[in-house]
Amino acid sequence: MRTTGSRSAVLYLLAIGFLAGLCVFLYGFLFQGGDWAMQSFNRHLTGDSQLTAAGKIYDRNGVVLAKSENGKRLYNSDEEIRRAMLHTVGDTNGYISTGVQYSYRSQMGGYNLLTGLTVPTGKPTGSDITLTLDSALCKTAYEKMGGYNGAAALYNYKTGQILCMVSKPGIDPANVPKDIDTNPKYEGAYLNRVLSSSYTPGSIFKLVTSAAAIENIPDIYSRTFHCSGSITVNGNKITCTEAHGDINFRDGLAKSCNIVFAELAMELGKDKMTAEANQMGFNNAYQADGIKTAKSIYDVSKAEENDLGWSGIGQYTDLTNPYHMMMLMGAIANGGVPVQPYFIGDIKTSFGLSVKKGEAKDGARMVKESTAAALKDMMRYNVTSDYGDSMFPGLKVCAKTGTAEVGGGKKPNGWMVGFSSDPKTPYAFAVVIEQGNYGRTSAGKIASAIMAQAAKRGK
Repeated sequence: MRTTGSRSAVLYLLAIGFLAGLCVFLYGFLFQGGDWAMQSFNRHLTGDSQLTAAGKIYDRNGVVLAKSENGKRLYNSDEEIRRAMLHTVGDTNGYISTGVQYSYRSQMGGYNLLTGLTVPTGKPTGSDITLTLDSALCKTAYEKMGGYNGAAALYNYKTGQILCMVSKPGIDPANVPKDIDTNPKYEGAYLNRVLSSSYTPGSIFKLVTSAAAIENIPDIYSRTFHCSGSITVNGNKITCTEAHGDINFRDGLAKSCNIVFAELAMELGKDKMTAEANQMGFNNAYQADGIKTAKSIYDVSKAEENDLGWSGIGQYTDLTNPYHMMMLMGAIANGGVPVQPYFIGDIKTSFGLSVKKGEAKDGARMVKESTAAALKDMMRYNVTSDYGDSMFPGLKVCAKTGTAEVGGGKKPNGWMVGFSSDPKTPYAFAVVIEQGNYGRTSAGKIASAIMAQAAKRGK
C-alpha cells in the first residue's frame, strides 16, 4: 500500500509539472510566439537576416528608411540618413536591441497565431511602421556632430512625438565594416546613447539643485553668495571655473557658479537633495515604446560633505540619461507634468489595418508647478543674459549648459538641455557631446541647428 501511494504521489507530481509546463508553453506561444519565430535559430524560416520579407519603415514624412526586396533588406539611398537613423531603425542582424527592426520584429515579419509567418498564398504579411522621427532633422544632427560621439534628442513636448534621436558612433547598415568587432573606433556602435547610456551631467544638474533650493530655502532669491574661485571642505577643495565675487542665486545659475551650488547642496543635505532628484526622475528607468531606458543616478548615501557639494554641481557619482533629460525639459515647459515621449507613430498591417498608433499621454509629475515656472524663468534668463538669443533666433529658448568632468585624461563632455517657451514651437531637447569640452560650443551648436530646423519645418 505504501508503494502504491508513493507511486501515485509521484504521478500526481509529474502531472502537475506537465500541466505547469504546458501552461508556460501556451502563454509563451500566445504572447511571445512572434519573437520565437523570428529568433536566429529559425533562419531556415526567415532567411539569413530574418528581415528578408519584412514590412517597410517610414519616417514621419513618408521617406522609406528600410524595406525588403528580392530577399534582401535595403535601406535609404542617402548614406547620411542611413547612419543618422541607424539606432532607431536598427541593423539587419538585430544587434541593436533597441532598434525597431529588433523590438518589433514579430510585427514586421507578419507573424500571426494561425499561419505563422506566411499566409496560404505563401506571401509574407509583414506590417509597415511609420516613425514620428524626421529623417532630415536627424541627418542635420548627425552631420553637426562631426567627428564627435554623443547623443542628440528633440521632441514635441505637447504631442510627445520624438522628432530627432541620433547616436554616435554608428555604422552604415548597408555596408557593415568588416573590422567592426576589432576596430576601437566602432566600440559602442550598436548602442543607442539616447536611450541606453548615462553620462556625468555636470552643470545641467544644477537645475535639480535649483529646484531643491527653491522649494526648501525661503530666502533663496535674496541670498548673496561669494565665489573666490574655490572653497575648502573637510580639507578638500571645491573649485569654480572663475572667481565670480558676490553673486546671487539667479546669476549663480546663469554664470554656472560651482561655489553657489556646492554650498546649496551641502546646506540642503542628503535627504532633501535626494528627494528632489527622485521627484525629477532620477533613479528611475523609463519606457520609450516598450523599450526600457537607462537610469539617471543620484546616490549620495555614502557621500562625505565635500562629495555632497560636488554632487550638487553635477559631479561626484551623478549620472544622467539623455532621454530622461529631454523629458524633464518637457516637464518644466509643461508646468511640471511631462508628456511621455514616443517614436512609433503607426503600425499598419499588409491589409491596411492600423494596430498601434502613438498618442499623447501624460507622465507622472516631475516638478511642482510653481517650481517649474521659476526654473523656466531662470533658464530663460540664462539665454538672454549669457548664451545669447542669437543661438536660437525667434524661439524664446530656456536652456542650461554643462561641462562634465569625466577623468582618465579625457576632455569634459559638453551638454546643453532646454526647450522653447513659445507655444508655436513646443520643442524640448537634450544634447551631449563626448569630450566636447564646453557645452555651449559643442552641444550648443547642434541644439541650435536642430531647434531652428524643427521650427522651420513646423512639426
